[in-house]
Amino acid sequence: MNAPPRRDRRPIIIAAVAATLVAMTGGLLTEIGPWYLALRKPAWQPPDWAFGPAWTVIFALCAAAGAIAWREARDASARRLVLAGFAANAVLNVSWSYLFFTMRRPDLALVEVAFLWLSVLALVLVLRRVSRRAGWLLVPYLAWVSFAAFLNATLVKLNPALGA
Repeated sequence: MNAPPRRDRRPIIIAAVAATLVAMTGGLLTEIGPWYLALRKPAWQPPDWAFGPAWTVIFALCAAAGAIAWREARDASARRLVLAGFAANAVLNVSWSYLFFTMRRPDLALVEVAFLWLSVLALVLVLRRVSRRAGWLLVPYLAWVSFAAFLNATLVKLNPALGA
């Protein structure tokens, strides 16, 4: 009896490593220190401890979606499109943390989050063409960035002195 063919595990390993690197980079840029703690925040903002688990789930879903899309892509061109979408999104994801926490410019982060949101939407749409399942896995990410954009806008409104 022949053993069933083994699935190539490289896509999930690469996707998991990439998601971990993006998460770690964003985490290193996120300092919850006196500046952040002094901000006026809306009563509906989740507690600070909730952001880590939320992002962990989102990055796990991104890794799974990326691996599925890579495996189900019809050709190298489709795989390059998936890779380019995730790369652009990674840059925008990390950039938001840099602008908000490192530069302490929630006003600039609010402008940038629009591009981050568009990159997630583009990923959902591109991945859906390759794999409906992969596209659906990114819908929670789109919802989270939508919520984060609203929270970012509220923080800018509550803390008008934060602009240049």
